[in-house]
Amino acid sequence: MDRKSHWERIYETRQPTGVSWYQPRLLRSLELILACAPPLGARMIDVGGGASTLVDDLLTLGFHKLAVLDISRAAIAGARARLGPRADTVQWIEADVTQAVLPACGFDLWHDRAVFHFLTQAEDRNRYRGLLAGTLAPGGHAVIATFGPGGPERCSGLEIVRYDLPGLARELGPAFETVEGRTETHRTPSGTPQEFVYGLFRRR
Repeated sequence: MDRKSHWERIYETRQPTGVSWYQPRLLRSLELILACAPPLGARMIDVGGGASTLVDDLLTLGFHKLAVLDISRAAIAGARARLGPRADTVQWIEADVTQAVLPACGFDLWHDRAVFHFLTQAEDRNRYRGLLAGTLAPGGHAVIATFGPGGPERCSGLEIVRYDLPGLARELGPAFETVEGRTETHRTPSGTPQEFVYGLFRRR
């Protein structure tokens, strides 16, 4: 099964509140985004946003140049239905992040919670890094969260790569400087603890 088919099946057969990474609100992500003090007109993209409620909170806070990218059409459809009329103010991009085409310097902030750690092949990580570096404006910020060293080795039937903050910074390369890092013990809907590492990085 290819990557897109896998994630379409996940979102077509499970409720958004039933997947292991579900959080009612992405509070740690919001803290790091707001730590950048972005203006309300900042251009933001949520990579792998799927059925995440981050876009809801950003709209409520007054941000109005938002994009959500996800590989799954079903995930995007669910998010649009949840937002109702507000969905029309968001740019929705159905694409695999390793193959997506985005405007050069088109965003001031990049958010990714739990996509990068699924890229187990160096070629895919290189493509991700190239898209991130080309899409994020100089001085822009990236908030990236992955499973930490104490997190699971597999998720949704797929192998993942776990990172600590220095390891994540090395993957992003010299185009990015680390601003800060945080950890979080996420509890899945079934109550299982999962260690996440969050990094806030600045595009040089």
